[in-house]
Amino acid sequence: MKQSKFSRREFINNSLKTATVATVASPILIPRSVLGQDGKPGANDTVKIALVGLGGRCTGIYGADVKPAKGGKVVAVCDILQTRVDRFMNRYKGDFTPEQGFNDLRKMIETAKPDGVMCETTTHQRAWAVANSIVMGCDVYIEKPIVLTISEGRHLVNLARKYKAVTQCGSQQRSLPLCQWACEQVANGRIGKVKEILAPNFVGPNQWTDQPGEGYKDGLNDESWDQWLNQSVYRPFHPQLFYNWSNWWDYDAGGLCFGVSGWGTHSYDQICMAIGMNDTGPTEILLEEPCTIQKSGKFQTLRPTDEETGAAYYHMANVTGPRAKMTMWTKDGIAIKLHLDGDWGPGLGCIVIGEKGKVEINRHKISSNPKDFAAEGMSEHRNTRSETVYHVENWIDCIKTREKANADIEIGQRATSFCELVNIVRATAEVGKKIGWDPANEKFVGNDKGNTMLSRPRRKGWELPT
Repeated sequence: MKQSKFSRREFINNSLKTATVATVASPILIPRSVLGQDGKPGANDTVKIALVGLGGRCTGIYGADVKPAKGGKVVAVCDILQTRVDRFMNRYKGDFTPEQGFNDLRKMIETAKPDGVMCETTTHQRAWAVANSIVMGCDVYIEKPIVLTISEGRHLVNLARKYKAVTQCGSQQRSLPLCQWACEQVANGRIGKVKEILAPNFVGPNQWTDQPGEGYKDGLNDESWDQWLNQSVYRPFHPQLFYNWSNWWDYDAGGLCFGVSGWGTHSYDQICMAIGMNDTGPTEILLEEPCTIQKSGKFQTLRPTDEETGAAYYHMANVTGPRAKMTMWTKDGIAIKLHLDGDWGPGLGCIVIGEKGKVEINRHKISSNPKDFAAEGMSEHRNTRSETVYHVENWIDCIKTREKANADIEIGQRATSFCELVNIVRATAEVGKKIGWDPANEKFVGNDKGNTMLSRPRRKGWELPT
């Protein structure tokens, strides 16, 4: 990109210095959080937001969750395909002018000058979009899973810290009143010392078998297909790659309903939230059976009871793919058993078992033994709004205050790493033999093959900024 004479941040800082000199005689002290700082919006300002990646997820949440969120306004949208830009703008006719649509992320940031960028791209494109947004001075909302590999996630954390970016990862339960309350009760000893946690045995990604290419669809051409592939290996266009990218290892970690990264990012982050494992991870992992292609559950005719928190999701969890049960242990000896099927239990949450009882936490519903725990939560701390509205508003508020958001990028890194550990261990570990994981250095202990899978070569031209 052509460099301007002054960066946006330098211009804003110089303007603030000038304003300070002009008003130095004034006795009035105004908090920096009201005025904004380093060119960021203050408490009374509207946060300017840009959207990148106008697929189904972004199209859905814009109208339902982003547009209604208080304190922010979308000022630009971006997708590598003009057909998707046009489709998005037609769907939300009146919200945008043609000049607010872009096909290039960096050009959009230079032109529209947003305060924050919501990265709703495919998983394999996400790290590149997030990294470039951060180094260009934007705060970021990152769809989950935040990255494709553990190493690129750590790279993003380091960039966010260097540039002091406010980050929010798409684990909405972090902003839900009911989930927050339930986790506080666990931390306060309501069910006693935690002994074990039960969570789903999610379906992993499939391996793509090379096939002859087919004709481009949806306005793609050679240039935009190259852009779509981003960091991943070059392959000829195929509809199954383009439209079902979340099925395949090279593009996601199992992005299906009841998939390792599709639902697992939520469930496994709920585990981290429940036991305070926000900046670390497990220390031991045991693969209990060979990884084979399985249905995600028996899917017998069920009559769910009121206590089943996941009943609303059962019909969505009927998928088939590589699965294997495993158990992980924390440094404190808590056993995390990834055993549950898709037709029973908390598909997007977990069951926490303590010495005095247990609680099942699953986004909009909890159940417990003793029962008064759940009854209290459901009556007094029920979620009353869309899960994503809570989360977007928390990000907007933190852009103004410069505080960490509820699902800061370190939290997103740990939840995404949890998913990657599941897939890597299934692919490399010996059944019945424990292996170690060093969460501080994010390396396996006793699994050299697994360590080779913590990163992947990036295609030339799609390296991350350093």
